[in-house]
Amino acid sequence: MTAVFDGHNDALVKLQADGASPAGFLTGLPQRDIDLPRARAGGLAGGLFAINAPSPRPEGPLDGSLRELPYADPVDHAEATAFTIGAVGRAHALAAASEGAVAIATDVAALDRCRAEGVLGMVLHLEGAEAIDPGLSALDGWRAAGVRSLGLVWSRPSAFGHGVPFRFPASPDTGPGLTDAGRALVRRCAELGILVDVSHLNAAGFADVARLAAAPVVASHSACHALCPATRNLTDDQLREVGRSDGIVGIVFATPFVRADGATDDATPLSTLVAHIRHAAEVAGIDHVGLGSDFEGAPMPAAIADVSALPRLLAELRDDGFSADEVRRIAWGNWRRVLEAAWRA
Repeated sequence: MTAVFDGHNDALVKLQADGASPAGFLTGLPQRDIDLPRARAGGLAGGLFAINAPSPRPEGPLDGSLRELPYADPVDHAEATAFTIGAVGRAHALAAASEGAVAIATDVAALDRCRAEGVLGMVLHLEGAEAIDPGLSALDGWRAAGVRSLGLVWSRPSAFGHGVPFRFPASPDTGPGLTDAGRALVRRCAELGILVDVSHLNAAGFADVARLAAAPVVASHSACHALCPATRNLTDDQLREVGRSDGIVGIVFATPFVRADGATDDATPLSTLVAHIRHAAEVAGIDHVGLGSDFEGAPMPAAIADVSALPRLLAELRDDGFSADEVRRIAWGNWRRVLEAAWRA
């Protein structure tokens, strides 16, 4: 089975929000998109496991129209810190309870071992930097706790920059760029070997990251604006910048961000995802596209409703004309290369 690295899931967010023990994840959570048995069935060997402190007033559920919604409310630093401490602790408890079946991966050698030994490699990812103070004193502590990936913003304003509101059809050019603290955060992440993620960031912020980043530009779970003009998606100019930086876009599976009509419809065929993968490969280059599902965080097509169905998508890529080697690069190799480059501190 082809090994997969997935650029985004919200499993830890759900476990923390529910106050759940690791046992369910390890034995099976049929009501969820991802658990250990289905990860094994789908060939998931590693992924960015996101931690995103919830907004006091959420942006709005992704089960209706995204055509015009306000920003989500900002998150208080203390509340974000408390939630993130709990979620990181839950991740370590999950790894400890798994008896070696799950590991927190902090370097590429660990990811390679996970792939070779059939272990699920969790890369801890902060989605939104609210748990980091503007002076960045907490960042080293999060790294020591295993965090190796950071989304600068979610779809809300913060001390570091401005996320895009969920709008369709609309441009990602929705506001100002990174703050001084945001630019300092990008530079410090490069020094510490923490991957910086631009998904949810507006166009001006993306441009700031591209100018500042010593590492590849990464969008962990986005799609192509040319095919679905939602604010969350990357324009062709942004895709070309991802390619120029030797970065990657993990194509999101969320139906409102891949359908041409922006609708939430679980009848969305896998060919829609393949079209975004092909477009990103043609614009950014085949070495600069991967997978970034958003399992547990957004509505999925019924054909890939959970992680066990990943082989269906890989088969669809082969049927569409991608070679076996290209499928392996999209599934694993491209993410591995980018992570190795970003983590070289």
